[in-house]
Amino acid sequence: MITKLLHTRYRVNDLERTVTFYRDVLGLREVRRHMSPRGSTLVFFKAADSEEEIEICHYPAGGPVQVQADLTHLAFAVESIEAFAKHAAALGCPLSDGPTVTDSGVIAFIDAPEGYEVELIERKKD
Repeated sequence: MITKLLHTRYRVNDLERTVTFYRDVLGLREVRRHMSPRGSTLVFFKAADSEEEIEICHYPAGGPVQVQADLTHLAFAVESIEAFAKHAAALGCPLSDGPTVTDSGVIAFIDAPEGYEVELIERKKD
């Protein structure tokens, strides 16, 4: 039986551009990097308060990555969407949607390189 989620993988065309986004814009920590037996370069990231990892895969032999609109996204908790938006915009990565107020807080989206979406969730403070 499955006991827990370990990581999620996204394959990309431009590894270093994507690594820079996940590290500098999202503030995730690179925990390891290695080459797989089939020749993929794999880079793993973690958010500060998470056990799960995100695996970024660069595998040119698999052909170009074509991400369809609204295919998938990652969602991260943030303390303040306003503060995050200012930080990301200063690095040339403005929000792509939102902020939008919901019953549970505020949500917004930012586009990662390759077209993957990242959702940001600021939970309502009690």
